Amino acid sequence: MKILAINGSPRKGGNTEIILNEVMKPLKEAGWDTELIKIGGTPMRGCLGCRKCFDKSDGTCIVAADMFNEIVPKAFEADALLLGSPTFYADVSSEMKAFIDRLGYVAAANGRALKGKIGASVSAVRRGGSIHAVDSMNHLFPISGMIIPGATYWNMVYGRGPGEVTSDEEGMANMRNLGRAIDWLAKATVHALDSFPEFE
Repeated sequence: MKILAINGSPRKGGNTEIILNEVMKPLKEAGWDTELIKIGGTPMRGCLGCRKCFDKSDGTCIVAADMFNEIVPKAFEADALLLGSPTFYADVSSEMKAFIDRLGYVAAANGRALKGKIGASVSAVRRGGSIHAVDSMNHLFPISGMIIPGATYWNMVYGRGPGEVTSDEEGMANMRNLGRAIDWLAKATVHALDSFPEFE
């Protein structure tokens, strides 16, 4: 099993990276292959709405000036996709929003390539607004035919300064619980993708 984590924070080693790694701790212990890619702070062009991905249907976006097309095959190969963003004005980072929009389109243009996979999202937040940030990321999953696991609380951890999220014991515990839920769900549905229903 493999999980791909996408970090939408521009901060290297920041709170978002910390909580993404916390989710993946129990997955590593369970033998999962884990990979974390940082898109925050890199050039990530927004979707042009050109639908060229549907014309080509080759698993790529026509915008080739950023790292998006390097990530797509990894997302399509992974069993689970984990998105993480800091909370910027009650929403996700601009890089994360651009990534979500383009991945959703490219996946739809290529046989709904994310269908049946597990999708989860987390957010680091100083105080408020992260419910909306997590919700923004979560919207990618049901429209793509993905499965969202539950945990023990909303998937947010409190902290502003570098490393402050580690002081939020409940939030960090929820991250680990989310990782365990992803592992359980993957094992429960390991053969389900073979019989995923066709949609009209």
